[in-house]
Amino acid sequence: MGIAGKLTPEQLHSFHSQGFIVIESFSSPDEIDAMRRRMDQLLDGFDCSTAASIFSTRNQQQLTDDFFYESAEKISFFFEEKAFGEDGNLKQAKQLSINKVGHALHELDPVFKTFSCSEKLSSLMLSLGYKRPVIIQSMYIFKQPGIGGEVVPHQDNSFLYTEPPTCTGLWLALEDATILNGCLWAILGSHKNGLVRRFIRGDEGVYFDRPSPSYDDKDFVPIEVKAGSLVVLHGDVIHQSFENQSPKSRHAYSLHVVDTAGCKWDKENWIRRKVDPEPLYES
Repeated sequence: MGIAGKLTPEQLHSFHSQGFIVIESFSSPDEIDAMRRRMDQLLDGFDCSTAASIFSTRNQQQLTDDFFYESAEKISFFFEEKAFGEDGNLKQAKQLSINKVGHALHELDPVFKTFSCSEKLSSLMLSLGYKRPVIIQSMYIFKQPGIGGEVVPHQDNSFLYTEPPTCTGLWLALEDATILNGCLWAILGSHKNGLVRRFIRGDEGVYFDRPSPSYDDKDFVPIEVKAGSLVVLHGDVIHQSFENQSPKSRHAYSLHVVDTAGCKWDKENWIRRKVDPEPLYES
């Protein structure tokens, strides 16, 4: 590939034509192992009695508490919907009950920061034309065996809007992602139709400014990848993942990048940072 992370003309063509590309072996086994071991340490140190915010893309109203808003600049833990029994207690160990950890791992944790701010990732963003990119959020996603919830069809620009739109999603597989354990699915070329709706933070909480269109599952293609592969997603491409009904987890580390040169972060986004993020580079 030449310079690590730099996209070839063929890769750029694929990205712009289908709305995503897969870069195999983007992350080394040592990098993957370091991030997974670090997350094990973070989970071991997490007192699950202090916070019980359930992450769900089905019911966004669940996310309107201060815990969610403040997670933009913290390392916060979000439980799966199906993690709790009727008595309100966890059905299994906390390590198997967490949906995700977010949204500032890339800033606050040295292991995740090392990957997030690596030269190869900056080279990737430079080849996509970014002038002054910032990572606006990061998430470690578990997709737990048996209870890993679905993520409904969406576009990343809905949640992380700039004018003009500049969001790119970077989804690193820390384990093999298959149809059985809940890999990503996307509609080829759907980014060419533009942004469908916005996710707004208003005085009464967060909400979508219009209903979701109905999508046909047959229009989606699975993105099955090996551990270490990076899926690069255009901010307008429609993608989703289904429940993990297999006995295997599907860990991933996800970053969302926006440009800050020649565009403006929208004040109606859910993320309202107290401190502006540092750019990966300036060109």
